[in-house]
Amino acid sequence: MGDDPGRLYRLDGVAHIAGVINDEETFGECPDGTDEETVRRFTRAYIMMLLGTRLFADKSGNRIHIRWLPFVARLEEMGGYSWGSAALAWLYRCMCRVANRHVVKLAGPLQLLQSWIFWRFPGFRPPGYDAFSWPLASRWAGYNPGISNKGPRVQKARLRIDLLQPRDFIWMPYSALDVIQVVHPEVLEPRHTMLWRCVMLLIYFAVVEWHQVDRVLPQFGGIQPPPHPALNIDFLMSKDGRGGDRWFSSHLQYWHLHWETRAEHIL
Repeated sequence: MGDDPGRLYRLDGVAHIAGVINDEETFGECPDGTDEETVRRFTRAYIMMLLGTRLFADKSGNRIHIRWLPFVARLEEMGGYSWGSAALAWLYRCMCRVANRHVVKLAGPLQLLQSWIFWRFPGFRPPGYDAFSWPLASRWAGYNPGISNKGPRVQKARLRIDLLQPRDFIWMPYSALDVIQVVHPEVLEPRHTMLWRCVMLLIYFAVVEWHQVDRVLPQFGGIQPPPHPALNIDFLMSKDGRGGDRWFSSHLQYWHLHWETRAEHIL
């Protein structure tokens, strides 16, 4: 990395490195006929961009945390991690933070959140996006409303929320036959589908959130009885790895070990 101070910065007390992995002159397009090691370098750069600016984006919007380096260094092991549950944990935490009236921006995988909304709330979908393929979130890839008329759009959306009826929400949008046909077969394997139905914690480094799917059983074709009280993990809300000298993997060891028992908590 060298000693260039322009490449380093701190965001909320966390050290980051500002790189150029998305620079068109460096990693714009992998040359034809290149050797395997160069292909792996381009692959690492793309995955770093995907992790740092899409799935686990922070408010910087264009910089990537150095903690991803050990993961991309071992490409063969990346498929062994539960990236979906980690991204969902980060989204939950970001949504908790933005509920604070002093927070004005929402971080996290917002493209996936937008896709979730459009698939389940037909009234909020932009017109003209009827065709879809895999991944399902790519259905809305071309949607970019810009910032013009932002105020009226927000007011209109709030009014729609106030007027929502039960029929305006689709509990199982992905169960339709035409949708199932484009889903990658590996996603439907039991080792993945079981995780959808686990009442289990979700882990993203020092962030621990709860997957309380027993409170939304219609999402899985079930009938919702009166739910049990939600687990109170407010004391974990302040644990995000910033500051102090407590290494989260040992300080939060109990919760990390609990993840290993997820097969025992399937609905």
